[in-house]
Amino acid sequence: MEEHFILRVPPSVAERLNGVLSERAQAPEDEGIDICFRDARTGMFTIGKDQFEVSLVDLPCVVESYKTYDDTVLIKAADIGQMILVRDNKEPAPEGGEHKDGLTPAMRDARKRRFRRDAEIINPDFVHNVENDLVNILAGGTARDVDILFLLLLFLCSLSMIVLEAFP
Repeated sequence: MEEHFILRVPPSVAERLNGVLSERAQAPEDEGIDICFRDARTGMFTIGKDQFEVSLVDLPCVVESYKTYDDTVLIKAADIGQMILVRDNKEPAPEGGEHKDGLTPAMRDARKRRFRRDAEIINPDFVHNVENDLVNILAGGTARDVDILFLLLLFLCSLSMIVLEAFP
């Protein structure tokens, strides 16, 4: 099965990598690249004689990749959910196996800002009470702790809004 990854490298390495891939190596030592993993999440990236630390991290959301043969029709190639993060040796390794940011500036700190809270944070008693209220409503009753006068007031307000919209 084919797997796709995003390879994110520091700017200094990007220039050398671009030269190697386009066969314009600036120096004879920039002739080969290699990625070797020590375990499931960490390893070494080698370009020429220089080595850099590598971490395999999960992206906060799936990214689709496309390819084209004629520059007009796009064909979906893969769903990408992981990124190989090459870092300078002085940079610390990311915490855990998840990357907090996405690929674009709009997805900065996406795990905290864009996605639902963990199920553990939601109070199970609150969920049980809401479930019971929904069962009561579906059976023709009302939810607990709801004042009938409040419901009547809400109904009258919505009715008056309909009348005001119909006769401006």
